Amino acid sequence: MASPPPKQTMKERILETADKLFYLQGIRAIGVDTIAAEIGISKRTLYNHFPSKDALIAAYLQGRFVQPRPSDKPPAEQILATFDSLERRFAAKDFRGCPFVNAVAELGPDDGDRTVKTIAIAFKESRRTWFRDLLQQLGVADPERLATQLVLLVDGSIAQDLVRDDPAMARAAREAARVLLINAGVKFDKPNSPEEPARKKRAG
Repeated sequence: MASPPPKQTMKERILETADKLFYLQGIRAIGVDTIAAEIGISKRTLYNHFPSKDALIAAYLQGRFVQPRPSDKPPAEQILATFDSLERRFAAKDFRGCPFVNAVAELGPDDGDRTVKTIAIAFKESRRTWFRDLLQQLGVADPERLATQLVLLVDGSIAQDLVRDDPAMARAAREAARVLLINAGVKFDKPNSPEEPARKKRAG
């Protein structure tokens, strides 16, 4: 008989509730009163765990800072799988775009200590360096530049999906990413498909 999952701490409950409300309804639209009421606690209890709304916002974004899982798949396949994952995410009813972009757009210059922007930049850079490391494994000539182009395709497809409500925007971005990889010298063993593996291209 499987043991029951561990009971959430109050801090975890607060953060989980804030994550849901901030992402779906917006950071500005949700105050600590709403979060406390949703859980059924007092504001004082909330402040015992997070001393300010700013601290709660920072914790929310840090919680969204998830690194890609390690994989044994070929590097090019991992890169293209990013766009397959995006297409599935776009099709979800609760998709509201990138939480980091949303936070920066909402708070803008009012983020006085720049914490939100700092976290957002760190997340975006972590994804760019993840692409770069895979591209280095593929032996492309300019992995830094190509990694930047790939993250632009990711963010562009998110923006297009939000405007058009069309998950196929991720597929279009995937096709563009594949063209960029081919132009960089990456060889593919199969036609364009969600499971296509790639050979490692040796530099020189």
